[in-house]
Amino acid sequence: MKRASQQLLPRPPLLYKAMTVAGIMSGTSADGMDVALVRITPRVEAPRLRLLAHFATPYPAAIRKEVLSAMNARAASVANLSRLHWRLGQLYSKAILDALQKHPTKLDLIGCHGQTIYHQATSQRYCGASVACTWQLGEAAGIAAATGVPVVSDFRPADLALGGQGAPLVPLLDWVYFRHTQRNRVLQNLGGIGNLTVIPAGASASQIFAFDTGPANMVIDALAEICFQKRYDRNGVIAARGRILDPVLQEFLALPYFSVPPPKSSGREQFGREFSQSFLARCKKISRRPEDAIATATALTAGSIRIAYEKFVQPALRAAPTDFIVAGGGANNPTLMQAIAAELAPFHTHISTSDSFGLPAAAKESVAFALLAYQTWHQRPGNLPAATGASRPTILGKISYA
Repeated sequence: MKRASQQLLPRPPLLYKAMTVAGIMSGTSADGMDVALVRITPRVEAPRLRLLAHFATPYPAAIRKEVLSAMNARAASVANLSRLHWRLGQLYSKAILDALQKHPTKLDLIGCHGQTIYHQATSQRYCGASVACTWQLGEAAGIAAATGVPVVSDFRPADLALGGQGAPLVPLLDWVYFRHTQRNRVLQNLGGIGNLTVIPAGASASQIFAFDTGPANMVIDALAEICFQKRYDRNGVIAARGRILDPVLQEFLALPYFSVPPPKSSGREQFGREFSQSFLARCKKISRRPEDAIATATALTAGSIRIAYEKFVQPALRAAPTDFIVAGGGANNPTLMQAIAAELAPFHTHISTSDSFGLPAAAKESVAFALLAYQTWHQRPGNLPAATGASRPTILGKISYA
């Protein structure tokens, strides 16, 4: 008989209960917080999700500066990291309470991803042993105390402890919400980092896989800030004015990460400040126009997705039509979306955003962590080993009771 944590499918609905869950997410772009209020109802094969409301709240400028500093610093103050951990908990609490004020509902549970400041999924030698690690800030006990609602947090370590990458964790939502018996579905998220989930037509949860494709908005955002003092390239207007520096693009697309087979994950450790500065310096050797650097960074994101699709996605798909469904902040960048469409044109995919399926692109990840919290509360696994590389399915997260 299998242990409960090894079973991918849920228990029968009688052992579940319907709940209203708030999922809160702050991604690697460190631009703010997304709160999704989700009604989750049990069903035999997989729960049914209904998005009640979604709200986005930007980080205060001082907080964003501290978060980015914590992510990129070679040395950081332990005291400031601890203070930031608790301060983020306060901000998450306020974002949830503000959401409930705008959309009153009885909340049963909160799923808080927290703010990733370090993610090293591959083991490295440290103090005489091989260590993989991940770290998300945002004190869940403070959130539970402030809201009066139990909080599930710290989702990634349980997967990492079983040899997984600790990412991506959105694939469970992708399978629950987007699976189709007669169409292949490829779900591409464009946050700071890009990641995709591959769901062949008629696939079970154990047959899907997912991985990080590389930088999505991360390098674009960094260059927009360095060159134009903007948080991001709104609507891709800066990239649209530039020209792609092909020698730089080809040089960076040849980096080993893009050709490494999944499972794999990435973050600021690979594509953060140092990478962006190196990328910009290389662009400046050819062109002094910052628009060209941002156009080339946009092409880098699109090109990395094309490499991932050609090498790893296309061979796994079944003989059926394929939907390529985009979510995340990058879905609102027409220049990036056009570049992705051009790169994928040879594969004859139907490209759309998750909005077309009733799930706003900006809300998807926060909805995912509401679902993962629901799974944890019912002592069910939330990771998919084919996506993360873990040795088995496992229950994710830690519960802070109100």
